[in-house]
Amino acid sequence: MTNLLLKRATASPGEVYNVMCEERIVGRIMLSADAQFPWVWTLTYGHHEDRTPTHGYEPTREAAMQAFANAAGCRSLARRELN
Repeated sequence: MTNLLLKRATASPGEVYNVMCEERIVGRIMLSADAQFPWVWTLTYGHHEDRTPTHGYEPTREAAMQAFANAAGCRSLARRELN
């Protein structure tokens, strides 16, 4: 998987981002209520086969982006956000 980008999920309240690859949603990164690890990331069903872990919790959005990229088999997730 390459060229991952964040796109804010407009229908969702709060900070919720779809992770996009070639115009397809392959996961999500979102802010939760957990004080210690507030950022949650998850691979979508259909993009998590043979990958471990498929989700996780991180202290920052940047850490969640990197953890997602690692799980998806990419070097990094682009920091550019699409509106």
